[in-house]
Amino acid sequence: MIDEKNVLIETKGLEKSFGDLKVLTGIDVQIKKGEVVVVIGPSGSGKSTFLRCLNRLEEPSGGEVIFEGRNICEPGVDVNQLRQKMGMVFQQFNLFNNLTILENVTIGPKMVKGMEEKEANQIAMQLLERIGLADKAGEYPSRLSGGQKQRIAIVRALAMNPDVMLFDEPTSALDPEMVGEVLSVMKDLAEEGITMVVVTHEMGFAQKVGTRILFMDGGQILEQGTPDKVFNHPENPRTQDFLSKVLNCI
Repeated sequence: MIDEKNVLIETKGLEKSFGDLKVLTGIDVQIKKGEVVVVIGPSGSGKSTFLRCLNRLEEPSGGEVIFEGRNICEPGVDVNQLRQKMGMVFQQFNLFNNLTILENVTIGPKMVKGMEEKEANQIAMQLLERIGLADKAGEYPSRLSGGQKQRIAIVRALAMNPDVMLFDEPTSALDPEMVGEVLSVMKDLAEEGITMVVVTHEMGFAQKVGTRILFMDGGQILEQGTPDKVFNHPENPRTQDFLSKVLNCI
């Protein structure tokens, strides 16, 4: 039984359609504080749409998304205020190319939170130091590798001190040799107890870092459980079929 006080995000009957296309067909899930929930499944299964509904980058067509005790789909919810508490890391980095790395990291705290420039710069430099990129503070994104850009994108989200971090396939746009440096930063965040929801095709990361795995297909969660349960003892035939193809070991 999940302690309701520890539930950070809950979806009830979450649905999403694009015209006649049903992408999510009734998602019921709870995400607790401190969990690393990794969402896996084939392309087109609704994983990214599910993630984007959590912070209303996609407007749900039905159901509820309850964040910190409030249904954020209700009229009158300040979406911008909500997103301050939900860090989002995208596939394509979404950095501002006309701003330096330091400016990219500090723009949110300064413009949204009204933080003084000195304090924002100090926090940004501490975060950049932590990921080994403090020396890039004065550079522009175009001068950085894909792996460096994605690490900056993670730090930019962290600078807002969010209550949860959402990752939408954060390594899918990277060259293979750059994937490890990004996953290493994410692993460190997980070890610090930051609540994370991660959509990814990186099965090694899911197995080692995830505290709970959600397997999605056809807009539904078909199976969920610990990494050991889902990867080593999957019950749903669709999960078994998917994992046999991506792991080639079942």
